[in-house]
Amino acid sequence: MKLILTREVAKLGNAGDVVTVKDGYARNFLLPRGVAIAWSLGGEKQIDGIRRARAAREVRDIDHAKEIKAALEKATISIPVKVGANGRLFGSVTDKDIAAAIKAAAGSDIDRHSIKTAGHIKKTGTHAVKVSLAHGVVASVNVSVVPAK
Repeated sequence: MKLILTREVAKLGNAGDVVTVKDGYARNFLLPRGVAIAWSLGGEKQIDGIRRARAAREVRDIDHAKEIKAALEKATISIPVKVGANGRLFGSVTDKDIAAAIKAAAGSDIDRHSIKTAGHIKKTGTHAVKVSLAHGVVASVNVSVVPAK
């Protein structure tokens, strides 16, 4: 079965690649998880969009990765959330929320899959978050979770 990958899949390909896989792997794993879409002639337009988005997020070289790391570590990242008693959150802060806050604060478009936390963030305060950039560069970012007004 021919598919268009929407995200990177280990040992298969990157976002925007057209791959041929067995029907069961596509039907039971790739398609339900939203990692791929069925290939069609109209899908060629989607491939171009996926590749443009990937190129915008891509880190050019190790020097560029170090520049992004320096900018991330200097930035003040604050996430306002609804809280209950004792500073406990209604839910938790997700990697998607952190990626949006990084983009707003530092202007860097970070893939949410490259953000690693030390567990679920369910309390207000400052939390250390690791952001894996290209070429083995890892940025340590402090994220402040504050009560929303």
